[in-house]
Amino acid sequence: MTKQSKKSSRRGSGARGLGRSPQKRRPGKQARQQKQEAAPAKSKKTPTMIGELRLHRDGYGFVTSGQPDQADVFIPARYVGDALHTDVVEASIIPSRGEKFEGRILRIVERRVLTLMGRFERLGRVCQVVADDRRVRHRITIPDDALGGAHHNDNVIVRIREYPQEDNPMIGEVVTVLGRRGEEATEKAAVIARHQLERAFPKRVEHEAREVSEHMDDMRKGREDLTHIPFVTIDGETAKDFDDAVAVERIQNDHIRLRVSIADVSAFVRPQTVLDAEAYARATSVYFPGDCLPMLPEVLSNGVCSLKPDEDRLTLTAELDIAPDGEVRRSRFYRSIIRSHARMTYTAMKRILVEKDAAQRRAYADRLDDFELMQDCFERLRRSRLKRGSIDFDLPEPEIVIDMQGEIEDIVRAERHIGHMMIEEFMIAANEAVARFLTKSGAGCLYRVHDSPSEEKISAFATLVHNVGIRFRPRADLPPGDLADVVRRAHGRPEERLINHMLLRSMSQAVYSAENGGHYGLASTCYCHFTSPIRRYPDLIVHRLLIQRLAQKGRKHTRPRDHETTRPRELEEMAIHCSRRERIAVEAEREMAKLYAAKFIQGHIGDEFDGIISHVTKFGFFVELIDYFVEGLVHISSLDDDQYQLSDNGLELVGRRSKRRYRVGESVRIEVEEVDMPNREILFLLV
Repeated sequence: MTKQSKKSSRRGSGARGLGRSPQKRRPGKQARQQKQEAAPAKSKKTPTMIGELRLHRDGYGFVTSGQPDQADVFIPARYVGDALHTDVVEASIIPSRGEKFEGRILRIVERRVLTLMGRFERLGRVCQVVADDRRVRHRITIPDDALGGAHHNDNVIVRIREYPQEDNPMIGEVVTVLGRRGEEATEKAAVIARHQLERAFPKRVEHEAREVSEHMDDMRKGREDLTHIPFVTIDGETAKDFDDAVAVERIQNDHIRLRVSIADVSAFVRPQTVLDAEAYARATSVYFPGDCLPMLPEVLSNGVCSLKPDEDRLTLTAELDIAPDGEVRRSRFYRSIIRSHARMTYTAMKRILVEKDAAQRRAYADRLDDFELMQDCFERLRRSRLKRGSIDFDLPEPEIVIDMQGEIEDIVRAERHIGHMMIEEFMIAANEAVARFLTKSGAGCLYRVHDSPSEEKISAFATLVHNVGIRFRPRADLPPGDLADVVRRAHGRPEERLINHMLLRSMSQAVYSAENGGHYGLASTCYCHFTSPIRRYPDLIVHRLLIQRLAQKGRKHTRPRDHETTRPRELEEMAIHCSRRERIAVEAEREMAKLYAAKFIQGHIGDEFDGIISHVTKFGFFVELIDYFVEGLVHISSLDDDQYQLSDNGLELVGRRSKRRYRVGESVRIEVEEVDMPNREILFLLV
């Protein structure tokens, strides 16, 4: 996907020195309530918690508080009531089996679904919209004065006027007629509408961004001039914004000085501005194939904040001295000015360092020593990280190749080689160093927290890997190194993808938090996000905290000014909001990728392909094509030669009479049978 960099501007002041949500119904109040009520009540009454409702298409759901140490509460379908997916609700908490909790919705605290996308129906004199999102069980009644020119079977976007309440229906008005169901433009708009995303920025935000971008020269004072240091950016071929640049030099005792300079977005996006309010509301950029819904207006994200080659840029630099054993012996942080000396790509780095391509090496002859020193630095850091037990997931992702006309040219397995891994390693090192510095200084930090997996999930995972011949013994306080060892032993096996996928599903979800809980997957005791402030608001928060601390350090005998202080409660509010926005972005990106895959393979209905069974379920098995990185389902109903059942080990379907087996990793030949664009589903038939 292209590496690039909501809602209309609302009133609302920023939290001191950091920024605050622009929403009229402020998340701050809600988050404070949530924190107070998440813990069981001291009285004999049933304890309750306030959190976000995440519904499943089958009707049940979970209420999640956004706190890494707070268990989700399962809500059976019969107790969901009139609440909608993503609403903030208050739920009772009733202990269930093991560590699980069950409850029911007591009240709806905040409605978050403002619009819905669906199919317009005219049934006699009654007009209604059936939501495309299967998690919405309510039909939306459309009054005669709110039809918006829609016709029967049109796909439309509806703004909700009245929410369902007991016997009263949901009422809405048609605000946009998208077109016919199944058409590409309609379905793309549906993804954006379903996840309540916005493309355009309010005029006030655009104006403020243009205005502040013209004052870069006024912000140079007090920065270290690093324009003579040969920084380079390393990104994908289609990247348009560059928020990180790196440089290395060999110093005494065979140490390597690594400088990671990150775009100083905080210089342009100031607290208590409409620009900051909009950035906070979005909290993240959302990436689609060949497209992006950016967190910041383009004049910033692709303009003055982007570290373009041969142009002076304002940055925040993390300077790390890396010892031969990969440990960071010294770190320093400061505001700076850099000038990128080259715009490198992942592919070019691979050709130079791995393939030893003569033409590429001649083209960058004056930088070869630096690039090879970067490789040395990368290998030191990586060895050290893997030694401590960091889990090195290698789950392949589809890369959707878009041509000049915006059409899908190909869908391939995204490469992950030294170019990607080098930058990842440098960014991890910088993130850890900043988190350690802020923690040690007591300045507060917005941590990236990844909790250890539950015993129940790890036990199920152990059963799976045992069934494929990998011995793994789950135990209390399981160190991540044990799981990293399983990943290494699975490498190259037919079940590798399944094992990696199931392990990922067994893990807790990484979230933002004002409290340091460590990052289990990285085996890191202290971690934050610092390196992508153009596209992630948490990184901007960390930049502000770091700059505040550096300013206070420069005034050792002076009390920090009021606007420089940060409050843990405000940080926790921001953490909950940013975690939620990240989750929405990920869901939207996955759905759009499925839509593009469905559109691409629609042109191959009736064609035959070779593939590999990637995973098996009780309703069939999924096949990954060899020619294209596309996956589809062979439904169990199409296997009409026998009755098939899922085996006890979960790795194969077995015929009851014939004992014919379809197993993970097996090669098969399929025919593309059907593509359901609205539901993003691809069905295959065995040839």
